[in-house]
Amino acid sequence: MVSHPAPGKAPAPASPPNSLSPSRAADFMQCPLLYRFRVIDRLPEKPTPAATRGTVVHAVLERLFDAPAAERSVRRARSLVVREWERLLAKRPELAELFTEDGREAGGEGAADGTELARWLARAEELVERWFSLEDPTRLEPAERELFVEARLESGLRLRGIIDRVDVAPTGEVRIVDYKTGKAPRPEYTAEALFQMKFYALVLWRLRGTIPRRLQLVYLGSADVLTYDPDENDLRGVERKLLALWEAIRQATETGDWRPRPGPLCGWCAHQALCPEFGGTPPPYPLMIQPRLPLEPDAGTGGGTGSGTDRSPGTLPEAEGAAG
Repeated sequence: MVSHPAPGKAPAPASPPNSLSPSRAADFMQCPLLYRFRVIDRLPEKPTPAATRGTVVHAVLERLFDAPAAERSVRRARSLVVREWERLLAKRPELAELFTEDGREAGGEGAADGTELARWLARAEELVERWFSLEDPTRLEPAERELFVEARLESGLRLRGIIDRVDVAPTGEVRIVDYKTGKAPRPEYTAEALFQMKFYALVLWRLRGTIPRRLQLVYLGSADVLTYDPDENDLRGVERKLLALWEAIRQATETGDWRPRPGPLCGWCAHQALCPEFGGTPPPYPLMIQPRLPLEPDAGTGGGTGSGTDRSPGTLPEAEGAAG
């Protein structure tokens, strides 16, 4: 999930990126200019009903495990949806705008009379209930939930993210689980979906010295479960890919050359008005051109972490942000 300043708040000062998360890596591969807008310019993005619903559903599936195993029922899970929405709304009052007339025009799901809020909550409840057809929470005792992980590779590159759930078998084997509120991808896009999971597996391997036994994506939108068992060659390949990606990010940061990459997702981009492909002009580049962007930032350097893993809506959770 992506993390951005709430609309109406000034973004933090620009600074060079100093780490990678799955979300930000995916942004750069999708469109370097989008990466720049999110990580360096830190342009705000309005939350959407779909992303906000994902935040609420993730929170429900995390908190359900606070209850004893025998009490992890469909009824209890559904009852948590409104509670988690209200908890989120208390932290982010601007989310109420999603369900006003203005919100309907911007996000496509809002309505001034409150009818769409009820439908939106009902849809979240449906997604939560569907999870019970895919996994049995009464038989699960996660070792970790919403686990923030960060590792530094030998090259100096920092990788970070938030893992939805980590299960550890009595034999010590590790399973990484990620929830998706959308539908499973078509077979030709499976590799892209697994990239995030292999990223997490690489980080855990570097942190703990053990390769996770299984990676599992749970798609609530289509009631599908995608699994993959990685090996060392897989993860070394991911590491090489990330190092090459970071080198490309360094070069773009040094030169200020962040070229847009048009594609089918352009219609969903919050920054289309600033994109040269659509007649827009990006804001002035906020960084000085540098002779070299170091892998190891100076102590105390803040700025664009590129984490994108927090569960704040409008993105999807920087605890990264999200993440997811």
